[in-house]
Amino acid sequence: MRQDHFITDFDQTRRLAWACLLIALLQLASCSRSNNLLLGRVEATVDGHKVEVTDCYRTTVPQPRQLADLPDGKKVYEFVPCRDAAVLIRGDELIVNGTSYGPLKQADVITVDHGKVLINEHPVLAKSQK
Repeated sequence: MRQDHFITDFDQTRRLAWACLLIALLQLASCSRSNNLLLGRVEATVDGHKVEVTDCYRTTVPQPRQLADLPDGKKVYEFVPCRDAAVLIRGDELIVNGTSYGPLKQADVITVDHGKVLINEHPVLAKSQK
């Protein structure tokens, strides 16, 4: 009877080890510097700005893309890592989900955190709907 108990414990330990190994492999496969599936955080560099989006659980994240330039020659970039997080940098203007958050300075860090927009970790208020 004692031997049967040992076999059961050994099987449970083996199952736990396999589960831990599987979780570790999934983390390696789904997490990178630009995408952390477990934390729901993605990031990319868009026109020199680090853009971080939280609450975004994707195994692959589309890369930012450059759109057609404005008539005055200013560049336009779009980063849409999730259906509910569309970041547009039009010249120096930040637009998130169709709402303008005003001008950006060079190398500002943009965070879209559960619907709130932060620039350099400071909350910013919406300027207008676009």
